[in-house]
Amino acid sequence: MSRFLDLLRKCYRGVMSLWGRFLLSLKKEWHTHAIFLFLFLTLTFIVVTVISRMYQFWDVGSNSWFDRLKGDGWQFQRGAATVAQDQFGDQFSTVKYLVQGWTPADSVWFYTSTQGSDLLPYDFFMALEKAGTSEPFRSNENLNYYHYLPQKATLSNPDALPVGFVNDSHKGKDYLGITCAACHTGQVNYKGTGIRIDGGPAGTDMDSFLQALSEAVNNPQGDPAAHARFVKKVMERGNYASEEDVVKDLQRYGQRLSMYNIVNHSETRYGYSRLDAFGRIYNRVLEHIITQEELKELLNTAAADLVKTGKLTQAEVDAIQQQQKGGILSDKQRDHLVLRLSQVLPLKAQLRMSLMIFKRPDAPVSYPFLWDIPQHDYVQWDGLGVNAGLGPIGRNAGEVIGVFGTLDWAEKPGISLSSFISGQGIKATHISFSSSLKVHNLRLIENRLKSLQSPQWPEDILPPIDRDRSARGERLFTIYCESCHTRIKRDDPKRRIVAQMIRLSDVGTDPKMAENAAKYSGLSGILRNQYVNAGPGNVLIDEHAPVAALLTKATLSVVATPEDKNFLQRGYDWIYDLAAALFGNEIKPSLKHGQYDPDTTADPYASLRSYKARSLNGIWATAPYLHNGSVPTLYDLLLPKKRDSDPKNGEYRPEQFQVGSREFDPERVGLRSSGYNGFTFDTRRQGNSNAGHPYGTELDKEKRLDLLEYLKSL
Repeated sequence: MSRFLDLLRKCYRGVMSLWGRFLLSLKKEWHTHAIFLFLFLTLTFIVVTVISRMYQFWDVGSNSWFDRLKGDGWQFQRGAATVAQDQFGDQFSTVKYLVQGWTPADSVWFYTSTQGSDLLPYDFFMALEKAGTSEPFRSNENLNYYHYLPQKATLSNPDALPVGFVNDSHKGKDYLGITCAACHTGQVNYKGTGIRIDGGPAGTDMDSFLQALSEAVNNPQGDPAAHARFVKKVMERGNYASEEDVVKDLQRYGQRLSMYNIVNHSETRYGYSRLDAFGRIYNRVLEHIITQEELKELLNTAAADLVKTGKLTQAEVDAIQQQQKGGILSDKQRDHLVLRLSQVLPLKAQLRMSLMIFKRPDAPVSYPFLWDIPQHDYVQWDGLGVNAGLGPIGRNAGEVIGVFGTLDWAEKPGISLSSFISGQGIKATHISFSSSLKVHNLRLIENRLKSLQSPQWPEDILPPIDRDRSARGERLFTIYCESCHTRIKRDDPKRRIVAQMIRLSDVGTDPKMAENAAKYSGLSGILRNQYVNAGPGNVLIDEHAPVAALLTKATLSVVATPEDKNFLQRGYDWIYDLAAALFGNEIKPSLKHGQYDPDTTADPYASLRSYKARSLNGIWATAPYLHNGSVPTLYDLLLPKKRDSDPKNGEYRPEQFQVGSREFDPERVGLRSSGYNGFTFDTRRQGNSNAGHPYGTELDKEKRLDLLEYLKSL
């Protein structure tokens, strides 16, 4: 023991001696140490800068490394692929980016940042074939058919997925996920050049894509050769233990996609550039909050006629759902229910039951553009989204629920901090709102959007702006537009966008989307007897409740629930994200602006019966126009809608036009809408009206062109 103590003393004396000599040398040769420290810090800064620059531009394209290390690199392609020719005759041999405040690293990160979307097993997507063919479903040609933008293989996207598609991992399993970029990255083409618009509205046909995906997943089950090829490809990827597991998942996801398309069937076709996202999000929430008791009652009602006619027995109806302890449906039960419904109930009976639970997503709208979104007080076409406090994360959480976030909601004993925060109170049991949603990423995405700026008209690609016309148009803008569409400085970091809400009766545009949001109601299920905040105060959720209230409550509960991570990381991220969202959000609660019907205690969602007018910077890159995409160009928007009493030889908004081409029309400012066989947009169908917004429609042609020229410059 004494030897050990002696050794410790010697070590201590040695260390103190070295420390003393160092201090003495520092005192005598301080300038030498200062120079060394300066050189060390300088070298460290250079190395870190070079590594950071290499990382930022790693995935941007084939430019030289020297080019990558100079400038801001905004012009680099960010892995964009080209298209020789698509089904509408469009082609682009190069892709150019505009200066929007994002580096290539920002764009690529936005494209590939998972948010917790789990559409189907990733191995399935990589192995699927188009129904009836041996062509890979995920081929660039096939996905470009639905206008998902093709990408080359890069470090962050090794499988060359299109913009907005990503490999998402949840509980140790990989899924195909959809990111924000899938719906909010645009592109217009002009004479062979693709102009990529970060944060712009997508030109995609998501409805047709999901129907085709369902056919591709279900096709192997009826085609032995396709089935064998599919199972072989999936097994070769090495993530499934047996072919039996592959077949079980194939059946499960085939049924899920089939039922999803039944539930979300709309008599109004969407076509390209539109989606009823709210309607589909509503239905995802309604699907997961319904209780077993409510479902059994609805099932008996839907099957009653079949039982009366002897086509089904009551025992068969009872066997469709398997009871379990507690009122909430597990994923396993839901899959069983979907399978049994498809096996036992005819399609008409399934549709009848679907209408009892779900709401028709029959009000498709254009994908909103994202620049200036974090600077808004209220967002969404109808102003439903409050941007203060936790609003941005809640809004994004609702979006992920709509794009197939896994919702592992379950009834559990006791209380949790999350259930207490979400307002469930202190009870013997609580509902856990665990999910695949990556709340941490959702907050980071919102922060990244703060630096995104609107695109400016590229005069090196498109015809230059006529400055004289633009100056005259600016005066017209002040008269006809500025009272609703305020002008802002696009790159001002302190900018704020105050949404001007205009009631339906005043703006006169198609009311379907706003009316659905305000009037849709559904069974509250597991959310019953909880409270949710609306404009005039808290609303008690009854057996039937406004779907807007149910969505608000569900997203708050999901956001309040920590992610599926290890204990320490889960707790840290959860506390940090909630605190950062609450205290770091510069947008504070405020009243809505504009001419609208205010929320009242008798009608707490009255203000949703209105549409938002926002700043028009970058409007040239966001066709088609009006909230429902019913006007193909800005020139057409400045024309009146034809009335029965109007002369036939006048200029009016088109009653029908083609949608699908990305080819840009710089004269009328919009997308090519004739001369090809695209999706026919018929403004006479429900939800498709191009009436309303009459502002500036009384101008003569010369003044109309002046105003149009100014709108190009915003």
